[in-house]
Amino acid sequence: MPRMTAARAAVEILKREGVTNAFGVPGAAINPFYKALEQGGGIDHTLARHVEGASHMAEGYTRTHPGNIGVCIGTSGPAGTDMITGLYSAIGDSIPILCITGQAPTSVIHKEDFQAVDIASIAKPVTKAATTVLEAAQVPGVFQQAFHLMRSGRPGPVLIDLPIDVQLTEIDFDPETYEPLPVYKPAATRAQIEKAISFLLESERPLIVAGGGIISADAAGLLVEFAELTNTPVIPTLMGWGAIADDHDLNAGMVGVQTSHRYGNANFLESDFVLGIGNRWANRHTGYKLDVYTKGRKFVHVDIEPTQIGKIFAPDYGIASDAKAALELFVQVARELKAEGRLPDRSAWVASTRERKATLQRRTHFDNVPMKPQRVYEEMNRAFGPETRYVTTIGLSQIAGAQMLHVYKPRHWINCGQAGPLGWTIPAALGVAKADPEAQVVALSGDYDFQFMIEELAVGAQHRIPYVHVLVNNSYLGLIRQAQAGLDIDFQVNLEFENINSPELGVYGVDHVKVAEGLGCKAIRVTEPDQLLPAFEEAKKLAAEYRVPVLVEAILERITNISMSRTMDISDITEWEELATEPGHAPTAVRPLV
Repeated sequence: MPRMTAARAAVEILKREGVTNAFGVPGAAINPFYKALEQGGGIDHTLARHVEGASHMAEGYTRTHPGNIGVCIGTSGPAGTDMITGLYSAIGDSIPILCITGQAPTSVIHKEDFQAVDIASIAKPVTKAATTVLEAAQVPGVFQQAFHLMRSGRPGPVLIDLPIDVQLTEIDFDPETYEPLPVYKPAATRAQIEKAISFLLESERPLIVAGGGIISADAAGLLVEFAELTNTPVIPTLMGWGAIADDHDLNAGMVGVQTSHRYGNANFLESDFVLGIGNRWANRHTGYKLDVYTKGRKFVHVDIEPTQIGKIFAPDYGIASDAKAALELFVQVARELKAEGRLPDRSAWVASTRERKATLQRRTHFDNVPMKPQRVYEEMNRAFGPETRYVTTIGLSQIAGAQMLHVYKPRHWINCGQAGPLGWTIPAALGVAKADPEAQVVALSGDYDFQFMIEELAVGAQHRIPYVHVLVNNSYLGLIRQAQAGLDIDFQVNLEFENINSPELGVYGVDHVKVAEGLGCKAIRVTEPDQLLPAFEEAKKLAAEYRVPVLVEAILERITNISMSRTMDISDITEWEELATEPGHAPTAVRPLV
């Protein structure tokens, strides 16, 4: 039997579980693992500047391709606590990442040793499992179980804490005979799918709500096939955006109180039946007025996690199933019904959803200087094609982007949904670009999100990870300012100041161009709308030439209110601009002009 350190055994297991990339920051308590990582080979490591950044890089990496599991590594103490935000983000969006931490020796963990913290207890609420391994012989089993848990049922993160003496202890382990544990995923039965479809057949104005579970299950193709077979319009959630292309005739728009389309909410409010697949009825989608969301319509809910069914409201029928397993049966039954001529004619209903989509577009074309953000998204649609992978987290920039950008493929809108931590975008974009080096990766941030983890730009410069970062800068905490307006305050949300080192900026505040350049990246500042498209084109060329992140900073007007509900009611959205289809304004093009 081969003999090796427990740390080396862990590295060999990572490789046999399909891990090819890791992100992290070394330190004394995790150095034995790093030695094993170097000696074992086969895993490319990206050195982060902050351990939270490394955890978000692992998230972005996982979210890019089916089967990816991002790995984040840090030392003992604060490295683990820095990872908590990444773990929270991952579990909120059902993203499997593995966080590995070093730990003080087992003999002194309980003695308040330097950087000794009970990270397993701290991480338990935001992981599927968090374990401090106290016996070296258990390391292979703990890592094997970690991958089994991350992939089984509702996906999610795991943390493994390795005391330094455990890492260094030699154990008997044969990597050549190692096998991953079988993955468990619940699967719908034929009878359950037939009952669910009976609701569809009885309805006159049905919709499918396509959640992030469809993306995770790699089932977007099946979703589109089922929608086309039954001629049923689809409402993607924010996490499910891209499951059906924006320009597909059956894409009925997004619903919600913030990241929604006017036509999406209008279509939903006209429906009488909703089939939710792989979604969790998040409150930014449903709003808090559940009576408005549910009134007059029946619901069937399909989710991989049984406890999600009935968690927000009781559906008329629920099925615990992996989205792909369920959709395979939905397609099979729908094919049979179509062959038998038993599917109802939905052409009038589909036509009405398309009419709303054509006439309820928000206006994006403004020539104002300083610029309105809507124009930035219009020009992004022109500059970046259907293959673009967008990355963003939270704020008015994300909300407006979701309302106005266009997405055509699964995993091309990579968004931190449930947690929404500021600072997520830069490291996540680096993880996405690392996972798909040939892709056009475009990140979107407001100025505050950009400043939270701005040091991670140096990671892209050092490791030659190119992407384009669009920064919409109004020198405000825009979303919080808009929310504070309801309280009649504007307090501690202003980021504007006169920068004595950049007098040419006037009172913009932080000179993001100088900071980005100082971190080894390229940067362009845009102050007029006609400069946007040339700047985006130049940014793409610079990213390709220099293989580094390229910033495009758009200086916006200070205050722009973005459409959303003040009452958290999907039937009560405050619209701040006229329709694109009003006289004198052309509707926004759905397909980018490329």
